[in-house]
This record gives sequence, C-alpha cells and structure tokens, in this order.
Amino acid sequence: MGSLAAQQQTAWAFVPGAKVYVVDDDKAVCGSLSSLLRSVALGCETFASADAFLQSPEPEGPACLVLDMQLLGTTGFEVQQAMASRRRCLPIIFLTGYGTIPMTVRAMKAGASAFLTKPVGDQELLEAIHHALHLDADALACLQGQDALMALYGSLTPRERQVMGLVVQGLLNKQVAADLGTSEITIKVHRRQVMSKMQAGSLPDLVRMSERLATILPNADLPR
Repeated sequence: MGSLAAQQQTAWAFVPGAKVYVVDDDKAVCGSLSSLLRSVALGCETFASADAFLQSPEPEGPACLVLDMQLLGTTGFEVQQAMASRRRCLPIIFLTGYGTIPMTVRAMKAGASAFLTKPVGDQELLEAIHHALHLDADALACLQGQDALMALYGSLTPRERQVMGLVVQGLLNKQVAADLGTSEITIKVHRRQVMSKMQAGSLPDLVRMSERLATILPNADLPR
C-alpha cells in the first residue's frame, strides 16, 4: 500500500480539495474505503444511508460519490435519480456484489462514471475515483464560469441588455438606435457600457458570451 499511496498522491496533487463521499450501510466497507482514501491523501466522508448523504452540504471543491447499489430501504438507482435533479450532479461510482449487464448498462446510460463489482481491487477503485474527480473538476470549473458570466450579465441595465441583444446580431449603431427609438449617440454610450461591464475585449468576444448565455438563461433577451 505504501508505494501505491505514494504514486496516487502524486497523481492527485493537481486536484486541490478533492473529496470522496462513500455511501454504504456496511460499516466495515465504509471503514475500509475511508482508510484507503486517506492513505492517498484524499478527503473522505462516509454515510450509512442515502438520506444522510442527500441532506449533506454540497462540496466546495471537486468530489465524487462511491455508492453501494443495494442500500437498506433504497437502491443506488434511486440515489442517482435524486442526484440528477440537482444543478451539480457528482460523478457516481457504483459498487455492487451482484452486478449484471443490464444493471451496468442502465447505470452508465444514466451517467454513472463507473460500475464496479465487489470485491474491487484498490488500484481499480482508485483509478475510477481519479477519473471521476477530474470529471467533476471540469464540470465545477464550467459551473463557476457560468456563474461568473451570469453575474456580469446581471450587472447590465434592461436597456443595456436590449442593446447587447441587437449588437450581437450584427446590427450597426444606427440600426439599433432606430429599432429602440433613440439616438445613435445614446446607443454608442450603451454599447461602451455593455463592453465594459461584460469585460468583452471585442465584438466576437461579446457574441461568444451571448451564445453561452443563451444556453443557461433561456428567457434572456438574447438571439437564439
């Protein structure tokens, strides 16, 4: 375990704050997995029930879920479904003592990161966790980027949003002015404000921002 721990610590050095959640109603399994994860310097939190996990705070950094398929009173599929309704859905690594091909297919189609059969080797599990943490790190960065973009867009006044929506369609200042019933000089002022508040270095930058916003703000005054 010593050499394995050293190798994996190096591999995870660039995933700061990584954490693994383990949900299993078998205390022995939770204890074993917790020891393994801590031996490679990974944060770990265990839960004996799905409800306890689902009520826990959302992690701040990259994380993944190691989930037993058959829990008391519920199944891993039900937990996966509950997670899917959240804005941030952690990658799930299923563990099961009796995996079947249909179960594996169902789990993977629903977005599982891995489906492993007990007993699973340390190396195989750690590799699956390593992959899942990187998936979540990428997803988290994307969400944070979306939040930052939405904050910039939220700083615009209603009129500035109208101007932005028309400008990214390629309309000239005088065309925007005619469309909104105001002067070209006023539109120039609004346009400068839009570029400044959105931190856009050029019109193509603003267009790309608009395209991203259109996917996360369906009711925004933006071109589709």
